[in-house]
Amino acid sequence: MTMKKIITIAGGGSTYTPGIIKAILGQAKRLPVKEIRLYDNNQQRNEDMALIIDFMLKQEQLTDITLLVTEDPQKAFTGVDFIFSQIRVGGLKMREKDEKIALKHGLIGQETCGLGGFAYGLRSIGGLLEIVGLVQKYAPDAWILNYTNPESIISEAIRRSYPTAKMINVCDMTISLEETLAENYGYNRKNWIATYYGLNHFGWYTEIYDKELKRDVMPELLEKLANQELKVADFNAGDTSWQQTFTMLSVLAKNFPTQIPNNYLEYYLYPDMILEHTDKNYTRANMVMDGREKKTKQMAQRIRNGETKDILDFNFGEHGQYIVDIATSLLNDEHRRFMIIVPNNGSIPNLRADAVVEVPAYVGATGVESIALAPINDFHKGLMEAQVAAEKLLVDAYFEGSYQKALQAFTLNQTVPSARIAKIVLDEMIEANQEYWPKLT
Repeated sequence: MTMKKIITIAGGGSTYTPGIIKAILGQAKRLPVKEIRLYDNNQQRNEDMALIIDFMLKQEQLTDITLLVTEDPQKAFTGVDFIFSQIRVGGLKMREKDEKIALKHGLIGQETCGLGGFAYGLRSIGGLLEIVGLVQKYAPDAWILNYTNPESIISEAIRRSYPTAKMINVCDMTISLEETLAENYGYNRKNWIATYYGLNHFGWYTEIYDKELKRDVMPELLEKLANQELKVADFNAGDTSWQQTFTMLSVLAKNFPTQIPNNYLEYYLYPDMILEHTDKNYTRANMVMDGREKKTKQMAQRIRNGETKDILDFNFGEHGQYIVDIATSLLNDEHRRFMIIVPNNGSIPNLRADAVVEVPAYVGATGVESIALAPINDFHKGLMEAQVAAEKLLVDAYFEGSYQKALQAFTLNQTVPSARIAKIVLDEMIEANQEYWPKLT
């Protein structure tokens, strides 16, 4: 019988934590848990989340699971089996600055794409290096499952500093996209075996084989995308921002009708169209603060007030389930297939070996085994190589404290039209991020 495990959620105050906990509780046989630890450097957010998670545990009458809330890394990580990392260095306030500085200069303002994503990357590297270092100190045998963005940049930085760390970098966007496609067009995603390649938030499907239908359904999905507008799935219901994104996916599919793209490619291929319907004064960060963040605070306050009915109000799709499924595949040597962010090392044979790519991989007791794919076309290869080079320059800038490398990275980013604008934005972001970035000289 599998011994019960200890799980720490780094970034425990995140509004996504309830979805992860719900997934953990739903996998009690495959992932038996005796203790859940919430670790966050924001005490108020962590305490709010603790109230909600404690409420969930009591609702399920799970009195045998201990809940620990702490800002002390030694207490958070000593003796743990899994760390689920979802930290946001600088919080939503810094995300808002990332978005609005870029938008002020006519550039895409987005959390993980464009220069906003690069600003976030330079903040996140230090935060994740600290987490991984603490885990090496207090629980070197634990698996770190990382959701912290921007994933390709984070993965590159961790690979350089902790090449032997037991860390798996994953993103749930491909699963969310597949769920949305399946829900719209009448398929069951659980029957799909998808083949995909790219970088984080920067890739394409080449095949989606349906085990029940016994055929590749991607050609018919592409036809439906071109002729039937994609509607947001239930877990994004009412979110106008995501509806705009999925509307743009049809534009991508019509203009490039051979593969289904990751929807984030809209920011790189159609930045002018995205900017047309972007409010420079009320960005995605503001939406999240007025949405999930506000709702979470209200739930916590209602619990403090002693209310017990209709408290929990969250639906985050596959976000929590995906990371828990990876943990169970590790724990039980299930060799299940996921999209994982890994060093290329030949998975995409005609792309540089040291690129950090997102490809299908099998996960078992010994870790990740990525699959080998066919060579990719020149259009995708060219886009990816430019992005890889920009991300590597950015990571160089972090470790070397190099202003020149940072400027090169900003200039090469495919959402930026000129080195002049890259320098203006870089200088403003240096000023805004003094508390978080390394000193660049």
